[in-house]
Amino acid sequence: MEELSFYLKPRPPFSLMLTVWALRRRPNNQIDRWHAGRYTRILLLDNLPYRVTVLQGGTSDTPRLHVTVSGRRVPESIKRPVSSLLEKMFSLKKDLADFYLLTGRERRLRPITDRFVGVRPPRFPTVFEALVNAFACQQLSLDLGIILLNRLAASYGVSFNERDETFNAFPRPQDLAGLSPEDFRKLGFSRSKGRAIVELSGAVARGDLVTEDLDESGDEDVLRRLTGIRGVGRWSAEYVLLRGLGRLNVFPGDDVGAQKNLQNFFGLSERPHYETVRKITSRWRPYAGFVYFHFLLDKLRAKGSLS
Repeated sequence: MEELSFYLKPRPPFSLMLTVWALRRRPNNQIDRWHAGRYTRILLLDNLPYRVTVLQGGTSDTPRLHVTVSGRRVPESIKRPVSSLLEKMFSLKKDLADFYLLTGRERRLRPITDRFVGVRPPRFPTVFEALVNAFACQQLSLDLGIILLNRLAASYGVSFNERDETFNAFPRPQDLAGLSPEDFRKLGFSRSKGRAIVELSGAVARGDLVTEDLDESGDEDVLRRLTGIRGVGRWSAEYVLLRGLGRLNVFPGDDVGAQKNLQNFFGLSERPHYETVRKITSRWRPYAGFVYFHFLLDKLRAKGSLS
């Protein structure tokens, strides 16, 4: 097993721990792992699996990330694509000064943003992964959705074996395209979700659907194109806009957990519906989606998960 190590310098303030938790969402996430202050994930580059580990040194104001890439063969050239993926996933270069100016004027919001200074808005490595995450979590608790995703990776993701431990990458479109809805039923997915994932995977694997070109499209165009995919409704499309494309102006208005967070935060008598959510969060534009991540972290903090 070979290793290659290098360093990345995020724009401060930065907290790897908070950003990883905003990405992984639940302690049992086996795809995005966090243990003893280290983030670990299997990344596929040129269809070869690499174990990427990230450790933060320095402080929130002087952050330095130590990145280690492990694999059977680890060429020096792997540094560039790994760096590019981590910069995207953790928004390492994003300037959020305007966000802190905005929230500094919001008396009610400021305590929660001060509590999580250094978190960055995370993104899934690909839009495909964001879509499959959306399918898994539709109309289910997030806890169950993460369990389904773990099963999917363990069953169909490329494996990486190191010492006595096995890690699995998130499945590629070609890993899932040849499956049947019944294969997903065995993992706990509904038949309709299985069919949607198979159709999506096939379209991406064949090149009929190029999801990465959505980066260049406006929000409304992305919403239109995404909702044309089987199984993708308004919640899933907005979820992908935020978590897959990094559109921080988007607060998924149909997200039940987010609605409950807003209800508790503002002391509302009932859970706000979509249009009320849009009205409430309009004051935080163009960073309403980043506030969404702060509410998620606050819920995790209350459960004692953040460490």
